[in-house]
Amino acid sequence: MTEPFRPLEGITVVEMSHMIMGPSCGMFLGFLGATVIKVEPPDGDKTRHLTGMGRGFFPTFNRGKQSITLDLKAEEGRKALSRLLETADVFVENFRDSSLAKMGFAPEDLQQRYPRLIVTSCKGFLHGPYRNRTALDEVVQMMTGMAHMTGPSGRPLRIGSSANDIMGGLFGALSVLGALLERKESGKGRAIRVGLFENCLLLVAQHMVQYDIEGTEAPPMPERNFSWPVYDIFETADGRRIFVSSVTDSQWDTLCGLLGLQSLIDDPGLQNKMDQINARSRTIPIFAEAIRDWRYDDLAKKLEETGLAYAPVSRPIEMYDDPHVNRPGGLLESRMPEGGSFRAPGLPLDIDGAPLPVSNMDLAAVGEDTEAVLSGLGMSPAEIEAARGKSMEKAS
Repeated sequence: MTEPFRPLEGITVVEMSHMIMGPSCGMFLGFLGATVIKVEPPDGDKTRHLTGMGRGFFPTFNRGKQSITLDLKAEEGRKALSRLLETADVFVENFRDSSLAKMGFAPEDLQQRYPRLIVTSCKGFLHGPYRNRTALDEVVQMMTGMAHMTGPSGRPLRIGSSANDIMGGLFGALSVLGALLERKESGKGRAIRVGLFENCLLLVAQHMVQYDIEGTEAPPMPERNFSWPVYDIFETADGRRIFVSSVTDSQWDTLCGLLGLQSLIDDPGLQNKMDQINARSRTIPIFAEAIRDWRYDDLAKKLEETGLAYAPVSRPIEMYDDPHVNRPGGLLESRMPEGGSFRAPGLPLDIDGAPLPVSNMDLAAVGEDTEAVLSGLGMSPAEIEAARGKSMEKAS
């Protein structure tokens, strides 16, 4: 049996953030065994109450965390947070710099009071001219050119997930791991700042570098110049869409042979990859016609047997029926405090040939762990009541 992989066992993370970037950072650390204590306002993280496309934000990125409520507008709440940070290894936050400083929790202040604490600030921008600007995933995609590269010319389009927020959280978690390793030798923490804008900038770096080297600007992805003979979406006889690729000379022959297109193999004008790429305008319709003669399941089986890369064009909800997603450990079930449960992926890695083992993936109710956590700090019931504040629900 694989030993549990919990390298952050014994590490306490205090997370005071909302939406996706900060919570994903805390979640990643929790997956690796850290105890993550989420600090919420008396009425709970507003992300809990989002609907529509925001409904999955809180459940997805707050699995397995403890929840305490603190009224940081009150002195008692700020004192409780200070006592909590005295015992913590990591503090993850995504407040405005000015708001954090006003409460007395600016990273430089925390470094002086808690020299071993690793402060991880998930922000819109790193230090520089834009430091105090408000940022969202969509904002930085527009600013960096990511939206330009995703949509056709004149129609910038954000990508179809909160990839920057999630990847920003991952960079935060990566930095925490490095700081924890360093602290073993130095005994000191670090103040880390992760920028959403700079994260997106890294994602478009390949297009920047192409221009810096060649002086040519890459067109948007829908209009890109193809580097492969076949790299396209087709429709099968039963109306399903399938992505099919052929990127080498041998794959060209294999795909043509599978589809019965011997004429393309024999064509004297298609004997090398560049000729095949330059002839796409006449060959792709031929491939499309041939693929329309196949049912999806039959074609997919043949493509897999021959080692050609292919993919169904799926919707996210179809992943719940995907056999690979449903392998052991592929989906983790979490219970919700209001009842019911949901399934979501874990970290995309195996350890020693097995899925990453996890324990509690449930969602805590608002403030569920307040008394346990704060009493563990030596606070009295009266101090706890004053620190946690009163939600509007309780007040009414």
